[in-house]
Amino acid sequence: MNLTTARSPFSVSSLKNEDARKFSLGGCSSFDSDSVASRSSAVFSGYDTLDTPPSYDFYTNTEVFGRAKKSRPSLFQLHANPQDDPSPPPLYEETSVDKQSPDEDEPTEPPPEPARFGWAQGVMIRCMLNIWGVILYLRLPWITAQAGIGLTWVIILLSSSITGITGLSTSAIATNGKVKGGGTYFLISRSLGPELGGSIGLIFAFANAVAVAMHTVGFAETVQALMQDTGVSMVDRLNDIRIIGVITVTCLLAISMAGMEWESKAQVLFFFVIMISFGSYIVGTIMPASRQKQARGFFSYRADIFAENFVPGWRGPEGSFFGMFSIFFPSATGILAGANISGDLKDPNIAIPRGTMLAIFWTTISYLIISATIGSCVVRDASGSMNDTISSLSGECLGIGCNYGWDFSECINNKTCPFGLSNNYQTMSLVSAVAPLISAGIFGATLSSALACLVSAPKVFQCLCKDNLYPGIGFFGKGYGKNNEPLRSYLLAYIIAICFILIAELNTIAPIISNFFLCSYALINFSCFHASITNSPGWRPTFRFYSKWLSLLGAVVSVIIMFLLTWWAALIAIGIIIFLLGYVLYKKPDVNWGSSMQASSYNMALSQCVGLNQVEDHIKNYRPQCLVLTGAPCTRPSLVDFISTFTKNQSLMICANVITGEPSPGPVDSAKSSPHISWLNKRRIKSFYHTVAADDLRVGVQMLLQSTGLGRMRPNVLVMGFKKNWRKAQPSNLENYIGILHDAFDLQYGVCVLRMKEGLDISRTMQAHVNLGFETSTEQGLDTRSSTTTTAAIDTSLDPEALMAMSQPTSVFQTRQGKKTIDVYWLSDDGGLTLLVPYLLSRKKRWGRCKVRLFVGGEAQQIDEQKQELKALIGRFRLGFQDIQVLPDINGKPQSEHIKRFEDLIAPYRVSSVQKDGQEADETTKEFSWMVSDEEFETFKAKSLRQIRLNEVIQDYSRDAALIVVTMPVGRRGACPSPLYMAWLEIVSRDLRPPVLLVRGNQENVLTLYCQ
Repeated sequence: MNLTTARSPFSVSSLKNEDARKFSLGGCSSFDSDSVASRSSAVFSGYDTLDTPPSYDFYTNTEVFGRAKKSRPSLFQLHANPQDDPSPPPLYEETSVDKQSPDEDEPTEPPPEPARFGWAQGVMIRCMLNIWGVILYLRLPWITAQAGIGLTWVIILLSSSITGITGLSTSAIATNGKVKGGGTYFLISRSLGPELGGSIGLIFAFANAVAVAMHTVGFAETVQALMQDTGVSMVDRLNDIRIIGVITVTCLLAISMAGMEWESKAQVLFFFVIMISFGSYIVGTIMPASRQKQARGFFSYRADIFAENFVPGWRGPEGSFFGMFSIFFPSATGILAGANISGDLKDPNIAIPRGTMLAIFWTTISYLIISATIGSCVVRDASGSMNDTISSLSGECLGIGCNYGWDFSECINNKTCPFGLSNNYQTMSLVSAVAPLISAGIFGATLSSALACLVSAPKVFQCLCKDNLYPGIGFFGKGYGKNNEPLRSYLLAYIIAICFILIAELNTIAPIISNFFLCSYALINFSCFHASITNSPGWRPTFRFYSKWLSLLGAVVSVIIMFLLTWWAALIAIGIIIFLLGYVLYKKPDVNWGSSMQASSYNMALSQCVGLNQVEDHIKNYRPQCLVLTGAPCTRPSLVDFISTFTKNQSLMICANVITGEPSPGPVDSAKSSPHISWLNKRRIKSFYHTVAADDLRVGVQMLLQSTGLGRMRPNVLVMGFKKNWRKAQPSNLENYIGILHDAFDLQYGVCVLRMKEGLDISRTMQAHVNLGFETSTEQGLDTRSSTTTTAAIDTSLDPEALMAMSQPTSVFQTRQGKKTIDVYWLSDDGGLTLLVPYLLSRKKRWGRCKVRLFVGGEAQQIDEQKQELKALIGRFRLGFQDIQVLPDINGKPQSEHIKRFEDLIAPYRVSSVQKDGQEADETTKEFSWMVSDEEFETFKAKSLRQIRLNEVIQDYSRDAALIVVTMPVGRRGACPSPLYMAWLEIVSRDLRPPVLLVRGNQENVLTLYCQ
């Protein structure tokens, strides 16, 4: 078989002449193309086609410098018949890098590549430096003396387990898609959504800024202590700490603002300083102890010292397991330092998991080694006196030092020993081979932690500012240079740090900062658990070594630790998060990140909908679930507002739009859900929006009536606007309108028709398209000789989003109704829907002051009996309607001028008005089935007079009502002509100032007397 003869009509042909390279669609107009896509398709599939092979460009939001981003052909391009559209959209193209005349505005060279860091320098070293701190040097030996080596290891492993679980959760989230800048905030917000992400991002950035002050003050205190030892002082102790702290943080700011390259080099320098101090310490434990060091409690490695220090030796008010745990745990934090600069990493998906987990592993090993080695070398108590050796005059010797010729009994008994693990925080300096190197290690640990926090805070805050979740912070989101450095955020963090350094009293704020970090850990763990438990197809992390249950355990334990550390600080931290969460929930920022909260909402909604199918409907739980034929909702705001009044937070509301004509991208795009949903949300309408495309309006509504909804969440009431211009509309449009009512009754729907004196449709003023089955913006004459539908031009040129941005008028249903009345004319029993709707309205705040008056028909001789009977029925319904009136004259004869007006109204549709040249009436009726014959007019004359009389009664009783609710008459399908039925609806609601709601239930009970 010759494949070249079987080519698709949608073929791409390449001519020898490069200028004549074109593609054609089955004989349609040709379009210029340098279509790499088409050529690659031919290579990929073996034949020419518009289909394209998979490409990275189709799934990314970024572009490659030097060529245009490729785009996938649309389904319309692949599926539509080119003969039907002589100007199809341009095909998938890829422009060549070589341009004959490049645009002067476009850069000729690629932008400079910013500095990026790998997993070791960017994450592991940074995390290790942030985890190591002054607690390692000054508190770990003391904790070992208190808890013993065994329980100290338990404390270390428990802390590392919590941070390890958090690291696993962070790794899973970081590998579930491309990670940008923003670190912890980015991970939480893109997983849990802007509500929790925004609140934790703001306090996390603030906590890092204050942590800069904490670490800097720790450094300044160490320097001041060394100055005091040498007798040097600038002012006094407190002011010396402030001066040193301000100078130090200013130097750190200069390093940070110089760029990430300089900051990273400084971190590597600090790392080597700390490693040298560790080396000096390990060498010192092996070296033989001098007499001076022995007097201070250091004896090198001894088995009996290890055994003695292995068990706890609790002392003081903090002498407990949880007391030691609360002191040590902050030293295990800092695992997010690498993730916080995610935007500066070469490959965050690899760097964050590998660097974070290795940092946790190596720092845990270092803590275990230091606690074990120092517990094997140093006794708990020593006097430091060279004279406290064992002699013949010595009495009973206390302590393990007796085994090595030292008697520290006196200071042990008096509890005045200045040296030993339990008394001296500088024990590591005592053990170290070169003591000043331990001080250098303390400097490196504090400065590296301060520098890491000074970088993390602006990076996180910059991402938060760009998302515009909070007002007034966008100024700080601007980036500078090739690394997009947030210089303004650097200055803000510097100012915050300076303020807290000048306070120099961080003992109160420190617990709050620790709790802020723990809040971040809890939410990261919960994010991983929540994303896993929702079973969203989008949750596909490449890091597999995590467990959703471990993540949940980590979240719970993090919260527990918050209260173990400082309960009041935990309450403050949680309170701040709740406040910020409430603000974002109230503002509802316009962002969509595909969070797990959205997936969870879908799962819960799906589960609840399925669960509803397991229980039969009950009258007590009946709710009017409304399918509202609004067209574009913004064109009929009054109709939308009225239905929303009694369905909001109560029942289902679906705004429906029918697009007439062939399905094509233009009309369908103009009616797409997004801008209409945005309009509904802006107006605070809780409603769904549904669009269908059909050949005509009635077919579209039939589709909606039969297919809209899900399970039990299906509409049971059809709501329409009154067709105000029905006398000027084409007969086919009138037939469609009345036919929709018949279709709704056939499908057991209740029906509501709302009429307002000023009309509902405002599309003329908005220049928007409308469905001709309702109120059209063009007036057409009545052609009684032709039933052919003529479609007026519909303006679809306006962008839907621009349409949504237009200001909308305020409807009467958006304001409080005051002390008016809701007049209900319950003239026919429809199951109770005519009563239920006004009852639901009366429960709303806007209608709460309105009095409901109920009118029913009756006989003059039995007014009192009928009134008492109806009061008893309403009382059993528990509706609370007290004002009930029986209308004995409802069945009286209307005034002759009103009868004449009705006859004039229906006259153009009478058969006699179109008879010509002796044409028989029955032949005319056959030709124009929508016409009203004399026989039909006489058959329904009594019902017509009833509607005329009802309008007179309403005019007398309800001229000043806020709303009039009337039981809608029902015309028999096939027997009552459409113009006559429409005339009934017209005459009942004519010349009434208040809004009129015509209601007809489906003749099934929606109210019950019983409790079961």
